[in-house]
Amino acid sequence: MQLSNRYEDEWFEGLNEDVIASFAGTGNPFSMGMPTDGEYVIDVGSGAGLDTSIAARAVGPAGHVIGVDMTDAMLEKARKGAESLGYDQLEFRQGYAESLPVPDGWADLVISNGTLNLTPDKSIVYAEVFRTLRPGGRIQMSDITVQRPISDEARHDIDLWTN
Repeated sequence: MQLSNRYEDEWFEGLNEDVIASFAGTGNPFSMGMPTDGEYVIDVGSGAGLDTSIAARAVGPAGHVIGVDMTDAMLEKARKGAESLGYDQLEFRQGYAESLPVPDGWADLVISNGTLNLTPDKSIVYAEVFRTLRPGGRIQMSDITVQRPISDEARHDIDLWTN
């Protein structure tokens, strides 16, 4: 199965079909480089856990990956997918991008795919990302931008943000 944005076929091997089918990313945070063996990674807005699972495979048993999402439905899918992989280095936590449930200076790499655009105050999110990074840590985010303001009506129409 090949998704757009230069995802490699081998990245999907062994992944739960629900995790793949629920993918809603806007790009590919791994286009800037893969996590390496032993690294600690946070996936902000992990959804069903596609990028999180790919990262967990890349860091191996010596590393650790935490996916953070605010929705119960996505966390349930992500945890089910993680269970089918059997990786001890992979976990999912409920939380918000503005208040990541991860200790200071924990991560070597913070990834995100299509989440930052959904947050009202990007400066708070970036402050959280920097708080969780170790000195010399990396940020690899893929997202969208808009060229014009979004109306209040559109901002509050949940159907526009979930379909």
